This record gives sequence, C-alpha cells and structure tokens, in this order.
Amino acid sequence: MSNAMPPFLPAVPLEVLTAIFLFCFVSSVTPGPNNLMVMASGANFGYRRTVPHMLGIGAGFSVMVALVGLGLMQVFDLYPVVRQGLMVACAAYLLYLAWKIAHAAPPEGGDATGRPMTFLQAAAFQWVNPKAWVMGMSAITLYAPDRNLGAVLLIAAMFGLVCIPANSVWILLGQEVRRLLHRPGLLRAFNWTMAALLVASLIPVIYH
Repeated sequence: MSNAMPPFLPAVPLEVLTAIFLFCFVSSVTPGPNNLMVMASGANFGYRRTVPHMLGIGAGFSVMVALVGLGLMQVFDLYPVVRQGLMVACAAYLLYLAWKIAHAAPPEGGDATGRPMTFLQAAAFQWVNPKAWVMGMSAITLYAPDRNLGAVLLIAAMFGLVCIPANSVWILLGQEVRRLLHRPGLLRAFNWTMAALLVASLIPVIYH
C-alpha cells in the first residue's frame, strides 16, 4: 500500500507554511473594514457580545477564499467588468455600514443603540468587503497559483485560524477605548471617527 499523500493534500515545506501563516496574520490584523467594525463593536457592546461577529468573519472569509481559489478568480479573469461591479457594490455597502457605526452611540448615556452584528451577518459581509476580496485573491495568486485544491483549502483554513487572535486585538482595543469614553459625546465622536476610517479604508482598495 502506498504511503503517498493524495494529490489534493500536498506536503508543504515548513518555510512555505510559515510564509502563508505570516501573510494571513499580517493581512488580517492590519486596519480594514472587519477590524474597524469589531473595534467599534467592542467599544459599544464589549468583547463577549462581539464574539459571534468575530467568528462569523473567520467562517465567512474562509469559505470565500476557498471559492475564490476554486473558480471565482477565473470568472474575474474572463469578465473584468464583474470584478469592477463587485467593487462598486462593496463600496456602496461600506458607506451604509459607516453610517450605521456613526449612529451607534447612545444619545444620553446607557447602552449603545442598535445590536452587534450576528454570526451570519458577519459571514455574509465578507462577500461585500473589498479588502477581503483583495486579501483572498492575493493569497491565492501568491501561494496557490495553480489553484490546487489542497493549497487553496490550506490558505482558507489558515485565514480562519488567524481570525480569532487578529480580530481579538481590535475588539479588546475597542473595549479599552470604551473605558476612556465615559461621556456619550466622546463615544459618539469615537464612532464617527471609526465611520470615517471605514470610508477611508476604501481608498487603497479602489486604486488596487
């Protein structure tokens, strides 16, 4: 009986595995729509209530990366207008979310108005997150150029793995910010700042 691994589960050298991990972690922990949104959620709702949001990011993005590597990139290669249309839709939805974040602060103390994003909402959001598309396509291009099933699934799983520590940094940062923002006016200013940064995060994606 042969001990060779199936072709869809290729052996990956440690240095390549390390490179994939670092790419996934660094691209996940740097500022972007997901991190700005969980930071705002941490400030308004706390860590525990933001956990479903964080887990939805990891699950939704992993599925998206897998599907990008297994066929969606070919669609974009054949029909560039589809990618352009997707980016326009992403930008429009991010503007809507920025408005929601800007209006999350309570008017006169108490808990923030609104509710934190659910698991399913966060998972679905990945499909209209322009940075997520850029991250996924870049990872596949760099580490799975032949779009081998095993390599694509490895990258998708790695993104899911790094999601928790990467997003947790921003949620906890948001929680710490909340402790400093005792007055509703300061929390409102924080939310407007997060909304402005969310809109600004579109700039490098638009010109990518």
